[in-house]
Amino acid sequence: MTDPWTAADGGGEAKRHAPATLRNREAIATVLADWLPPAGRVLEVASGSGEHVVHFAAAFPHLDWQPSDPDPDALTSIAAWSGEAAHANIAPPLCLDAAAGGWPIGYADALLCINMVHISPWEATLGLFAGGARLLRSGAPLILYGAYVEPDVPTAPSNLTFDANLRARNPAWGLRNLDDVKAAAADAGFLFAERRAMPANNLMLLFRRS
Repeated sequence: MTDPWTAADGGGEAKRHAPATLRNREAIATVLADWLPPAGRVLEVASGSGEHVVHFAAAFPHLDWQPSDPDPDALTSIAAWSGEAAHANIAPPLCLDAAAGGWPIGYADALLCINMVHISPWEATLGLFAGGARLLRSGAPLILYGAYVEPDVPTAPSNLTFDANLRARNPAWGLRNLDDVKAAAADAGFLFAERRAMPANNLMLLFRRS
């Protein structure tokens, strides 16, 4: 499996480029337009290269965007992309580990997490819902994007290959069973609201704080 990001062309070593962002950002933004609140602060957990948050900040200028990541190289890349874009509604990136018990942010009006659940230990997903429960008010959205295994739905061969590659890199990674994700969300106080099929056998999932 190739690395999820590379050095951005012409961007120096600070900026990273994740090829998937160019393929999925418009489709994700279309769904976000239906699910995000009309105003407030959106916390993006596991922002990666920072390319998504720059795109979404431009697409949704009425929202304040807070990127975050636990990886120092990712934080550097997020800051580089954000600095180049110069959008006033992007805050400096936070060093945030989803699995940690304490997060360096006091509240959010929405939480977005793209492609983290399958490329992290299960504890990160549990921590994501626990942290979201601490930050979000009743009815606020927690939005996931990525590939999942769904009971009674055949898994695409490409996703089976992807899952095998992930587990070969790290046995703690891999595509999660959607029922397990829903159960973890419910245990943390979230209601499952909607599922949308996305290109390339991905899903977007909407949970709301109860």
